[in-house]
Amino acid sequence: MTSSANAVEQRTASGTTAPAHAAAIAPEADGFDVAAVRKDFPILAREIRGKSLVYLDSGASAQKPQAVIDAMDSLYLEDYANVHRGAYTLSERATTRYEDSREKARVFLNARSTREVIITKGATEAINLVAATYGRRFLTEGDEIIISELEHHSNIVPWQMLRDEKGLVLKVVPITDDGGFDMAAFDRLLTDRTKIVSVAHVSNVLGTVLPIAEITRKAHAAGAKVVIDGCQGAVHIPVDVQALDVDFYAFSGHKLYGPTGVGILYGKEELLDAMPPYQGGGDMIAKVTFQETTWAELPAKFEAGTPPIAQAVGLGAAIDYVTGLGLDRIARHEHDLLNYAQQQLASVEGLTLFGTTPGKAAVMSFTLDCAHPHDIATILDQSAVCIRAGHHCAQPVMERFGVPAMGRASLGLYNTRDDVDRLIKALETVRRIFA
Repeated sequence: MTSSANAVEQRTASGTTAPAHAAAIAPEADGFDVAAVRKDFPILAREIRGKSLVYLDSGASAQKPQAVIDAMDSLYLEDYANVHRGAYTLSERATTRYEDSREKARVFLNARSTREVIITKGATEAINLVAATYGRRFLTEGDEIIISELEHHSNIVPWQMLRDEKGLVLKVVPITDDGGFDMAAFDRLLTDRTKIVSVAHVSNVLGTVLPIAEITRKAHAAGAKVVIDGCQGAVHIPVDVQALDVDFYAFSGHKLYGPTGVGILYGKEELLDAMPPYQGGGDMIAKVTFQETTWAELPAKFEAGTPPIAQAVGLGAAIDYVTGLGLDRIARHEHDLLNYAQQQLASVEGLTLFGTTPGKAAVMSFTLDCAHPHDIATILDQSAVCIRAGHHCAQPVMERFGVPAMGRASLGLYNTRDDVDRLIKALETVRRIFA
């Protein structure tokens, strides 16, 4: 299919009046001081080629507030040691800080217990963990897994690997022309052979917010377990795993203004108890002999080896930071900015915006009719405007819309209308160069 057939196009013909300037459009969301927030992020003060930085790639990896940097520095400067093992002050303090971060993640997700909170290297490892343990233990030949057409590769490839190993059937829910989840198609694909439904909370390309509660209710009625890739969801939407009733929920620290190399897997305790370990060694054991090994209690059963100690502490600080600002207030700020950005993008001649479902998150993927996305990103970089270009680890989405790649501007809590204006000005430069 072609992009013109499937995308919602936002174009203005020559001479059409563009949207009003920032001053005439709704002001920043009430109660959110974005100027003060920006001061918390040291990197935003730097310049590139003599121009102030405009960072519009938070969907790939968000920048870090000083509080996160300080938390990790203080661990290394004052409290660093391995955790759960040393009978001395440094180890005790490091262990306390590590486990405090687990409790912060529990509260953040509203899990019932820290036994349900597994600290991983990221969401990719978390999804692979579920596929390799729950999937291998409980799925048999002919069983079905449902994913959707808008998934990140990390929520496609592990299920393909499990399918090929176990002789399973992998079904794909299509997306609509505006990037929405096709619930009617999901209803048709869901059968009594469906054992796992694994979908994103929010699309990293289209910004689509999936109806997770409804999907979960229907999946459970069919006897299936639900796995949620929450990398984009946990950043933009308050998450309550008990209210959603999902079986597993994964997110990465680096998209939540925390460090790389750390993430969280939430799993219902009864399921985690029934699953075999993912890796062997270190903290995941209770007793080891040459005849047999017994496993540690949750959550240690799934945390083999030395964990990402400093990264977990940094993630805890990031959770403190965003909850201190208030996820609802952040969401209102991002939604206000998204509305403004989409209005302004409509003024760019030849621009096609992909993903326009109501209530979408602050992600905008687009093409220009005069330049490849990689060229667009390169030209924008000359103006110190950072966007993503490529397939965004979601090649099936590119195939669905008939394009090889897209540019993507993803907004974060520190972005402003001035950032959007700089993006629009740089896109006009692209048009002058290529058109």
